[in-house]
Amino acid sequence: MAVLESLHRPPAMLFLGFLLLLTLLVGTRVLWSQWKLRDLHLPPLAPGFLHLLQPNLPIYLLRLTRKLGPIYRLHLGLQDVVVLNSKRAIEEAMIRKWADFAGRPQTASSKLVFEQYPDVSLGDYSLLWKAHKKLTRSALLLGVRDSMEPLVEQLTQEFCERMRAKAGRPVNIQAEFSFLTCSIICGLTFGDRDKSFVNAVHSCVQDLMKAWDHWSIQILDLAPFLRFFPNPGLWKLKQLIGKRDHIVAQQLRRHRENLVAGQWKDMTDYMLQKIGRLKVDEGPGQLLEEHVAMAMVDLFFGGTETTSSTLSWAVAFLLHHPEIQQRLQKELDLELGPATSGSPMSYKVCMRLPLLSATISEVLRLRPVVPLALPHRATRHSSILGYDIPEDTIIIPNLQGANLDETIWERPQEFRPDRFLEPGKSPRTLTFGCGARVCLGEPLARLELFVVLGNLLQAFTLLPLEGALPSLQPQPACTVNLLTQPFQVRLQPRRQASD
Repeated sequence: MAVLESLHRPPAMLFLGFLLLLTLLVGTRVLWSQWKLRDLHLPPLAPGFLHLLQPNLPIYLLRLTRKLGPIYRLHLGLQDVVVLNSKRAIEEAMIRKWADFAGRPQTASSKLVFEQYPDVSLGDYSLLWKAHKKLTRSALLLGVRDSMEPLVEQLTQEFCERMRAKAGRPVNIQAEFSFLTCSIICGLTFGDRDKSFVNAVHSCVQDLMKAWDHWSIQILDLAPFLRFFPNPGLWKLKQLIGKRDHIVAQQLRRHRENLVAGQWKDMTDYMLQKIGRLKVDEGPGQLLEEHVAMAMVDLFFGGTETTSSTLSWAVAFLLHHPEIQQRLQKELDLELGPATSGSPMSYKVCMRLPLLSATISEVLRLRPVVPLALPHRATRHSSILGYDIPEDTIIIPNLQGANLDETIWERPQEFRPDRFLEPGKSPRTLTFGCGARVCLGEPLARLELFVVLGNLLQAFTLLPLEGALPSLQPQPACTVNLLTQPFQVRLQPRRQASD
């Protein structure tokens, strides 16, 4: 027995020593930070250190505004952050003072995923970053401008045909939307819609996002020194990054070998031809092929699960509000004619379908793509709503909180698409962010949401499974995307119903 006790004592002592060291580090960091900021007028501090454990973090942060106001500080691990919970605070920081808050904190997890060539979303603000953003934006808005709408419409019609084959049976609509949006990004980015290739990319994106969201990786951002300890989650993430890089390298090589000067059939062709021509204004470095690779990665991370999640939320809300679904189908029939219910709906008719546009806007307001926008970094000393914001402060815009701001929205918790049909009364939501860091994929996302949801409602009536309505509460786990809880839906073909 004494031998066993002696064997167990060292690990226990080591663990106790580790906890004491961690406590000392946290305490020293907090005291040093407070001393440096002693003469500044800072936002109020929320008590506690366990905020990340809250099941619905954006709503929890919004509730804190009742005591602390729309802007406050809180502890996240070893780092103090400032949270913005109102439309006014976010717009002051991201639009009127955008240059002060256009930076990104370089976290341990983002460095792992994007290595030495950061993507547009997580790259820190610089002249090279501006050129990288310009390249990606022009590829999306100019490079595939003529092919974007036809591709989305064609793939959506193929999606509806697949759903018609499943009519009457329970359908995991989230999984179907996820594969559809991945197919669209594969077509626009690589010009490749082969099912086996799309499956490989889709699987890689799903696995990478799941690994990145795991607590064993996210904790590295709160306590970076933990990266020196054994971590199976970190090992798995590095494996998946290697798999991702292999897929991208293969596509780059294929495009490079078949490149024809002055011609492009997808975004990769366009970017490869432009990297040598885009000038980086008075800054060090130049755009390389690796920046093209990271732009591809950004499109897949930012353009698949975000849009599919929003479509899933739209279906969930319409199952709870069949009266809105009926009005939408009446609008489609009135404007396009019942006889067109089996033919694809074009994005060109968006102005004729105001209720559909309003419904999409309301879903985006209540369930924004990324409820807590990716963190910003103050590039210099500034202020927000009269509070001092020191240089290098991390800023977290609570987009969902701003979209539920009671000073802006009447009965903000209710699903009421009609609020967007009142001329001049409904402000623009902040779902896609604003300012220099606004989401580059917003035009594509809005196109997909309109075409997919419109065609789905044109072809089917959405019914709950055996009367069981899906939950309108998001998954409790804190991830980048606001995900629906798993549910199934039954699709009833409208043409059969009217025959």
